[in-house]
Amino acid sequence: MKIDGVFSGGGVKAFVFIGALEALEEKNIQFERVAGTSAGALFATFLAAGYTARELKDIFMKVSLEQFLDQSYLGKVFPFLKWLTLYRTMGLYRGNYFEEWLRDKLRAKGVITFSDLPTNKLKIVAADLTFNQIVIFPDDLKKHYHIEKNYFPIAKAVRSSISIPYFFRPSKLINPLTRQKSYLIDGMILSNFPLWIYDQPGQQRVRPILGMQLTDPNQHKQKQAIDNAVDMLKATIETMRHAFDTKYISENIAKEILFFPVDDLKAIDFQLSNKKKLELIDFGYQRTKSFIKNWP
Repeated sequence: MKIDGVFSGGGVKAFVFIGALEALEEKNIQFERVAGTSAGALFATFLAAGYTARELKDIFMKVSLEQFLDQSYLGKVFPFLKWLTLYRTMGLYRGNYFEEWLRDKLRAKGVITFSDLPTNKLKIVAADLTFNQIVIFPDDLKKHYHIEKNYFPIAKAVRSSISIPYFFRPSKLINPLTRQKSYLIDGMILSNFPLWIYDQPGQQRVRPILGMQLTDPNQHKQKQAIDNAVDMLKATIETMRHAFDTKYISENIAKEILFFPVDDLKAIDFQLSNKKKLELIDFGYQRTKSFIKNWP
């Protein structure tokens, strides 16, 4: 059976997706189109490029996530400098290593730009701070930035989508016509779970849609304690992350969503042990097997 898939963001919690994909492959459920935000965009990209669950498990069990926390040479020698330069750089880590790593992995499958994939195969969500808007790669490249979408590097699009504010430096896009520079960050800011991409009003579905969302089981029950400006910033980001997606889900049937409540792990825990990786993968596998039994 062929379906369309949408993957939410959630940082390192996304290891559960590997187990979920294993369970789906066992039932010969294949993705025709995929979309995602942040870590979800990464896994959607791997699927679009032709990677299997087994290949992804091999890749991510071997990779050290800490290598993605790339700093300048001076930042490594004098760690306090990364905090002193945060005002200018807008991010503790450059994100360059991740982009090159992903570029190499995609090149191994013969995929570099969006022209190497079937039309509409992959949609990646990011947020443009300069123009205050959601950006969907590759659809919005021509319309908003005068950039030919078919020849845009997929790795750069994913790099934009995973740019967690203040953690990774924003990605930059320069309009070749106007020379306007745009700063792009993690798509979670505006839509962490873009299920709406494949479920447009007035359009008939051509195949089932399965959404995979990394959720905290209490995220909609907890009240935000706001006592200072830092608390207010965190609460603002959380509200932006969930408001739009929660409203969309509440107005649609949740039976199409596979929820993964991972509440004992932070999205930016890049010191994840192999034992924890395997636990997350198994959790995703078992939860997906149970879901499939009752999935209409």
